[in-house]
Amino acid sequence: MTHPLVLIVDDSPTELHVMQKALQRHGYRTAAAADGVEGIRLAREMRPDLIFMDVVMPGMNGYQATRTLANDPTTQNIPIVMVTSKGQETDRIWGLRQGAVGYMVKPVSPDQLVAKVQATLAH
Repeated sequence: MTHPLVLIVDDSPTELHVMQKALQRHGYRTAAAADGVEGIRLAREMRPDLIFMDVVMPGMNGYQATRTLANDPTTQNIPIVMVTSKGQETDRIWGLRQGAVGYMVKPVSPDQLVAKVQATLAH
């Protein structure tokens, strides 16, 4: 069995690095995109098992990218978890309305990240 592939979409190289290291330590394969457009392209190409999506990014934001993926027949079944500094309840509700299945507010610990992958992929 191949290990699940997690696509991380975040414009912060530091966040990408920390998240990738945390997931790889637990045996997950990872891919990274620096913005929403690249995230959509990689999701369509790679069909990851899960996507962690930042919200605030240049160009296409995470809400727009999530909505695009949720409405695309080739990617609509990939669970998307928003991982963002936007911590208001209205932000969380909006993210879930765009098609995300989960919402985490930064900073997120490596343990929280891994637990979220395990819980999301168990469904």
